[in-house]
Amino acid sequence: MLLYLLITCFPFILFIKSLPLKPLPPPGANDMKLSFLWFWKILSLFHISELIKDTLSSCYHSLVPYNMSLMKKSPSSKVENVEETGEMSVLDLPELALECILERLPPAALCSTAAVCSSLRERCMSDHLWEKHMRQKWDRIIGPAAYREWQWYIALNMDSNNLKQGKQRGLMRFLSLSWPFSWFRWRVDNGSKQRSSLPVDKIMGWYLALESGRFCFPAQVYNRENGHVGFMLSCYDAEVSYDCRTDTFQARYPPHGRRAVPIEIGVPWERLRAPPVDTAPHDLHISDCLNELRPGNNIEIQWRRNKEFPYGWWYGVVGHLESCDRTENHCRCHNSDTVVLEFNQYTTDSRWRCTTINRKDHREEGNEADGFYGGIRKLKNQEEISTWKQLWPTEVLE
Repeated sequence: MLLYLLITCFPFILFIKSLPLKPLPPPGANDMKLSFLWFWKILSLFHISELIKDTLSSCYHSLVPYNMSLMKKSPSSKVENVEETGEMSVLDLPELALECILERLPPAALCSTAAVCSSLRERCMSDHLWEKHMRQKWDRIIGPAAYREWQWYIALNMDSNNLKQGKQRGLMRFLSLSWPFSWFRWRVDNGSKQRSSLPVDKIMGWYLALESGRFCFPAQVYNRENGHVGFMLSCYDAEVSYDCRTDTFQARYPPHGRRAVPIEIGVPWERLRAPPVDTAPHDLHISDCLNELRPGNNIEIQWRRNKEFPYGWWYGVVGHLESCDRTENHCRCHNSDTVVLEFNQYTTDSRWRCTTINRKDHREEGNEADGFYGGIRKLKNQEEISTWKQLWPTEVLE
């Protein structure tokens, strides 16, 4: 963290040093320019370097357990001493400069900086700082269903907090038991009776709960069970949790009838996605694209082995009717009520290679021998289509 802050702050210091400290402009000039020129005219570069050095020292000692620290004073007492002696601290930086520094910190550094003092804690917990980290790491696999799970978790913890007065509780207790590598360690003064807490409804709280792996959320997994041949080019719902040690996930799939719950470990990021539609695994998706389907369209269709199984989403393309000559100018397949769906990962003589549905009144179609076909999604996003093609099996399936 020390090296990171030095790298972050050094260009800023050089930029300030390069500013020409000319006399102040007349009244009415830009307020921001006035603030910067006046501030840096008063302080020498030596004072600034000392200021940053003291702040880095505070951040460093906040990472070291109290009984192992070579300093007798805690970071919080150091901040208090700075206030008493009138020395400069990082909190005396202009708002814009301090905000720029905090925005550049990674999650681990933000957590450590938040332990320095109450003022930095409030700043480092701000939602706008953590929104960026949430988007960068979790946005692709977190959907509305996962957000609802988090909201329910918040409600349950708030109710639990009301019943546990005077105890460490809620997300703070949750994280203190599970957070890896001691990222999250708040320090409490011995003389203070109040315990620092992380509001459970903060984006920071959600990020840390995901990172810890103790918060499971709904997502979908491509080619489940390590690419088992029976699931090639499919995507199934699962409850997943993150393992920060391996940077992979554990997936728990809905049970198949009376079978045990299948669990898969070591699922990489590229095999996960947020559920594209808000449909439960055992529910039929109501298709809203049937009238749009044309030969060559990429689609996903629900399929399940029998009525006790949950649906999975399977990749396919819209094909031509047997009576069609497959020429673009003469094709009239889109005018027919019958829609041909092809699954070209299978051999031409496989019973899984092709099926047909009725465009007018399609619901669930099939039987116990060939399985049941459910709702259809037309794929319009090129990224989705590209993902399916990257998962294409190396050999044609029987």
